[in-house]
Amino acid sequence: MAAHAAINIDYIKEKALRDLLGLLEAVRGKKNLVLEQSLAGPINVFAKFSTLQDYGVDKVFWLETGNVDSSQKNVVFLIRGEEARNTQAVAEQIKQLQQNKQADHEFSLFCIPRRTLVTNKILESEGILGDVNISEFPLYFLPLEKDLLSLELSDSFSDLYLKKDPTATFLAARALMLIQQRHGLFPRIIGKGNNAQRLADLLLRMRSEAAAGDGADANGSSNLGMTPSSTIESLIIIDREVDFPTVLLTQLTYEGLLDEAIGIQNNQIEVEPSIIGVKASVPTTPGSSRTTAPGAHQGLKRKVPLDSSDKLYKQLRDANFANVGPILNKVARRLESDYESRHDAKSTSELREFVSKLSGFQLEQQSLKIHTGLAEEIMKHTRSDQFNRILEVQQNLAAGSDPSSQHDNIEELISRNAPLTSVLRLLCLESCISNGIRPKDLENFKRQILHAYGFQHLLTLNALEKLQMLHARVSENALNIPLSYSSSAGGKTNYTSLRKSLRLIVDEVNEQEPDDIAYVYSGYAPLSVRLVQCVIQKQYINSLNKPSSTQGVVAASSAAQGWRGFDDVLKSIRGKTFDEAQRGEDKAVRARQILNGQGEKKTVVVFFLGGITFTEISALRFVARKEEGHRHLIVATTSIINGNKMMEAAITEGTF
Repeated sequence: MAAHAAINIDYIKEKALRDLLGLLEAVRGKKNLVLEQSLAGPINVFAKFSTLQDYGVDKVFWLETGNVDSSQKNVVFLIRGEEARNTQAVAEQIKQLQQNKQADHEFSLFCIPRRTLVTNKILESEGILGDVNISEFPLYFLPLEKDLLSLELSDSFSDLYLKKDPTATFLAARALMLIQQRHGLFPRIIGKGNNAQRLADLLLRMRSEAAAGDGADANGSSNLGMTPSSTIESLIIIDREVDFPTVLLTQLTYEGLLDEAIGIQNNQIEVEPSIIGVKASVPTTPGSSRTTAPGAHQGLKRKVPLDSSDKLYKQLRDANFANVGPILNKVARRLESDYESRHDAKSTSELREFVSKLSGFQLEQQSLKIHTGLAEEIMKHTRSDQFNRILEVQQNLAAGSDPSSQHDNIEELISRNAPLTSVLRLLCLESCISNGIRPKDLENFKRQILHAYGFQHLLTLNALEKLQMLHARVSENALNIPLSYSSSAGGKTNYTSLRKSLRLIVDEVNEQEPDDIAYVYSGYAPLSVRLVQCVIQKQYINSLNKPSSTQGVVAASSAAQGWRGFDDVLKSIRGKTFDEAQRGEDKAVRARQILNGQGEKKTVVVFFLGGITFTEISALRFVARKEEGHRHLIVATTSIINGNKMMEAAITEGTF
């Protein structure tokens, strides 16, 4: 998914930096910055510490440790405004500094992305509201890649589905609304899922409010900014609860396995220096050069950036892990050949040309060393008996095998004290795919989990039931009481039907030269991405089951057609289905088309509410490459998740 003019990713990054520096510049003189620890990674994506130093930042402290000193008169706090506990921590530290009479401090509070009523109430109740200058830092989408935007709301999954907190939906709507205000309305909003429907309704409401507030001229006509975009084709919203199993399965791409085995946060991972073949050193943090920020001396781990600026990583990240070894081997041989070419240089100009390429060779060599080390670390993980046992159970469940035939394997994992997250992922996978677990078997598994991992996990099991990820199979004829996961339209997902209609299982998948998205799971096609294909690749999806009749299928696979042709398929998937067209006045639409031009490839924005996995991103990039001649794809999400993070949202820490 290449960069393009429709949605300028660089502009989003530049605006975030400009907004932050503007806020810092408004606080005159040197200042100490107190930062919420989870914000360090996101801010590092667009702002380096040296840049912050140029705007007066002297030292950086973590909010969570409460150890800010009195070395500077100005103290700036940077927090997420939606989190009440962070505001409370700010209030306590301000009162602590005020008690220290060494300096007369001036306090500033920057709230991401907005200032809330709760923030005001907490500061007022602590008696310091008048002592703090409060500003908003409207940081919504964070550009992780040229084709990937994330709100980086790490708790969005638990907030939406466990706590039923709609904050993430509201922030997503605000972020998408900013895109509409800059590029025009999404001509069509298409989606699947109950929370996705709420997000679409909120977008339509915000559009109406914007039009009523300042979107009309003296004649009552809409302004140009609120007319349908001529560069964006549609917005596709996928609710995470529509497809839990894809997240529960083990990711099998290079980037996905890195996230599973090590963990990727804000385009970087932390690993032991020995893994990547470098000497141990103190890792850099936002204030490492002149700060006592905690975490600067956390162990000896080294932070490794992972983004498309590393050409080798860009080549590896979306590949099935089975193909990573051959790619690394090929690159190593090419580098060796290129380096040996220095012996063929006979003239001064040829030697000069080789020297000019030398720095590039060294960078590639370093990248090769890093990714070879990471691949070897992943292989330690994937070659274990436990990993292969888990993968076998997952693939059998996904393929529709009798679930009870896998129970012995799950029980053995429990008895061998396998990680609780791994056991719960298997049980939830069976429950989601088979619409529940047989009551007798479920009670047996619950008992074994409590005995093996502790009785505090009664709360864990209860949380998974609230998430509708772990429940007993109920006979539909036994009760006339409607259940939240019952067979009412869109109430549950019928995977038996979908395996055939959307060909979720591909028996012969080519992992080296893939021809279907199923390569990312070595034979399983993510339902969430298949739904996106139902909108933009209708002809291909129809051809999966009718390879000989593709000529009679609807010709142009256009998102302008919405869900048309897949009504019966959508009835087999839980959650509401919607397809909303946004229109403007003819004069304004024509004016926008003249200004922006016509004939350029349009952009489809695919938004995952509740989180997306790296493997799904790889699958969408595969779809984007197939659609390169017709349209661009931009992936947006509330956060990047995996099966372990999903389980950790439900797991109760501590013991009874």
